[in-house]
Amino acid sequence: MRAMRLLARSFTLAAALWLAATPALAQEPQTGLPRVKLSAGMHQIDAQVAGTPEQRSTGLMWRKEMPQHEGMLFVFEQPSTQCFWMMNTLIPLTAAFIGDDGTIVNLADMPARSLQSHCSAQPVRFVLEMNQGWFARKGLKAGDRLAGGPFGPAK
Repeated sequence: MRAMRLLARSFTLAAALWLAATPALAQEPQTGLPRVKLSAGMHQIDAQVAGTPEQRSTGLMWRKEMPQHEGMLFVFEQPSTQCFWMMNTLIPLTAAFIGDDGTIVNLADMPARSLQSHCSAQPVRFVLEMNQGWFARKGLKAGDRLAGGPFGPAK
C-alpha cells in the first residue's frame, strides 16, 4: 500500500510538471464519444466510453455540468492499478473502480480541480465516473455489480 501511495504521488508530481511545461491545452469538453447503457440494479446509466489513450486522458475535463443519469466509462487494455486526478475537471465526481465482471472494487470521491490521486484498491480495467454522490444516493457500494455493455446482461 505504501508503494502505491508513493507511485500515486510520483504520478501527481509528474503530471503537474508536465502541465506546467505544456502550452495551453484545448479547453473544450470532448463530445461525440460512443455510448453504452449500464445498469446498477434498477438504476440506469448512459455512459460515454473513453477507450483510447487520448479519450481517457481528456475524460470529463472542461465539463461545466453533467446530467445525473450520465457518466463516463474508462476502458483500459489490461487490468492495472488505475489512478485518477481532476486538474482540469470542473465538476466533482465519484469514480467507481470496476472489475471485469462488473463488481465495484472501490469508490473514490474526487473534488474538482484537484491534483490529488485516487486509485483502485486492486488492478481493474474499468472506471466509471459519475457526478459526486450518485453512488451514495443510490445506495451502491463496493461489492455491488453493474450490468450492460462490457459487463454482460443483468442477472
